Amino acid sequence: MITTVYCSFCGKEEADGDHVVCRQRLSVIDPPRYCAECARRMVVQVTPDGWTARCSRHGEIGPGHE
Repeated sequence: MITTVYCSFCGKEEADGDHVVCRQRLSVIDPPRYCAECARRMVVQVTPDGWTARCSRHGEIGPGHE
């Protein structure tokens, strides 16, 4: 389970501002761009079958992560 401190879409703190649009984008179209635990920019690989995102500190996640 990931401890969500930062927004995976914009990289800002979850407690700082409204992230409704970010959550909509993440649930429909876009893979996460920032690690939810440390806000590091992640390496994202998009394929026809889906996507993976890898944080250099916290590892790889895929669709359906929480």
